[in-house]
Amino acid sequence: MKRLLMLVATVVLTLSVSQVFAADREAISKNVDAMVTAIDGGKTATDFAADAYTPYVFIMDGTGKLLVHPKLAGKDLKEVAKPIYDALQAATPAGIWVQYQWDGKEKNTYAKKTKNNLTVASGY
Repeated sequence: MKRLLMLVATVVLTLSVSQVFAADREAISKNVDAMVTAIDGGKTATDFAADAYTPYVFIMDGTGKLLVHPKLAGKDLKEVAKPIYDALQAATPAGIWVQYQWDGKEKNTYAKKTKNNLTVASGY
């Protein structure tokens, strides 16, 4: 009986965590999509504050320079985080989830291109 209860508890916890990630993914993609729409409508990248969102967002120009980031704004992502830069090269105007390893952990980031070739991204 204890084993059955532990199995049920494990299944319930796993399903709950999966739903949380799905909700987080939906919230993340909505934030990024809204920012891309705003930029495509005339706002500038610097109209956005990276830490106004949870998780934070970042915006990179076509050369790899971070225009918006809580700590690395102005830095070249190719130089400070090449694996992230490489993963973000898959970004499209339709938006895409990319995965990469950072600090020994798998990261999942939603990235989307603006009309003027900026990449807006956020993830966990």
